[in-house]
Amino acid sequence: MDFTRVGNDIILRLDPGEEIHNSIQSLSKHGVNCAVITSGIGRVRDIQIGYLSADGIYQTIDHEGPMELLSTQGNLAPGPDGPFTHIHTLLSDNGHNVHGGHLYHAIVHVVAEIHLRVVDAGIMTREPTDTEFVALKFCDLG
Repeated sequence: MDFTRVGNDIILRLDPGEEIHNSIQSLSKHGVNCAVITSGIGRVRDIQIGYLSADGIYQTIDHEGPMELLSTQGNLAPGPDGPFTHIHTLLSDNGHNVHGGHLYHAIVHVVAEIHLRVVDAGIMTREPTDTEFVALKFCDLG
């Protein structure tokens, strides 16, 4: 992983074998605790995506890949057990079929290039709910 920061913008490059969530969460070691993931492209494998069903249970599907990472959005915020990433993605298989949803896991196959916009620390956190969902909460800005 390598990254550069200019003002509130971070450009992140992930290398083969790195996991997307873990890599973004590791930015907290560099003082980045709250950020919005605005875009991401690349090629990944060992992918798990899914959605939260109406009864609050996550439904997942695995793709061994590799697949093109077409689009990535989400955020990084402090969670109940440390840095928490919530990421949604669009992926394309080798037949150009698009798959999308909540990203649970993905290993970089060739490269991933991700843009994050840092926001003020403490502006948002993640808190557990009565379902498997961990909700985004905002501080009182007065």
